[in-house]
Amino acid sequence: MTRRIGSLAEVAGGYRAVFCDLWGCLHDGRRAFPEAVAALRAFRARGGIVLLLTNSPRPRPGVIEQVARLGVPDDAWDEVATSGDAARHALLTGAVGRRVHHIGPGKDLPFFTDPMPDLAHEAPVVRVPLEAAEGLAVTGLLDDLTETPEDYRATLLAAKARGLPLLCANPDVEVDYGDRRIFCAGALAQLYETLGGTSLYFGKPHPPIYNLARRRLAALDPGIADDGILCIGDGIATDIRGGLAEGLDTLFVTAGLAGAQFGPDTDRPDPALLAAWLAERQAEPTFAIGRLR
Repeated sequence: MTRRIGSLAEVAGGYRAVFCDLWGCLHDGRRAFPEAVAALRAFRARGGIVLLLTNSPRPRPGVIEQVARLGVPDDAWDEVATSGDAARHALLTGAVGRRVHHIGPGKDLPFFTDPMPDLAHEAPVVRVPLEAAEGLAVTGLLDDLTETPEDYRATLLAAKARGLPLLCANPDVEVDYGDRRIFCAGALAQLYETLGGTSLYFGKPHPPIYNLARRRLAALDPGIADDGILCIGDGIATDIRGGLAEGLDTLFVTAGLAGAQFGPDTDRPDPALLAAWLAERQAEPTFAIGRLR
């Protein structure tokens, strides 16, 4: 049974590291959440390691720049692992070919251009028009403030007709940007599958990003076993299912994506509504909290 808690500090003593989601837990795309920052700083002050585990399609340096800009201080985290980095490894090792058609905004171009020294020996991947592509690389919508997946139906149908595999750099379907809900690359990948196409995923809840996170955690402290790791997130289908599938304890932040489901007070989810919602989804996180604090 999921245990409801009021703060990370209540259970922090049982863990040596946390894998903490970003969007919806630590920030909303516009600003950092002060209480969440304080919780992670306190965890680190007790000797814990904070690894930011995100489905962002951006490489690690871009995420570090982003969270700093949003107001997350350097002393709130130790390391970062991104879906973008896990997906880039697959891209550069030929998962969808060497000629790819990119769907995503210009801000995501570091997905293709940032160096990965350990893969420097691989043949280059080049971005090409759809008619010349061996595969698709989807990092997001060109304008996620105005577009929906339906705006891409024609492009995806054309790609399906050519049998192109789709590499999804961010399995998230939606996130809350301030008070708006916007679509992510995962929504396009899901639509592609409904059209009969093949989508490949590397972020949460899929194993590649957890393998990457464990490697980066081991570089900081090789002695941390899985029972010493707590996964924190607001996405039941990504953060929580991913952690559970990896055999890790999980902390569900209820005020995020599903916040409207648990009563009018998002800081204090209604126990009956929460239990029924989790049962319907056959999910049982170890802990639940209104907001990370």
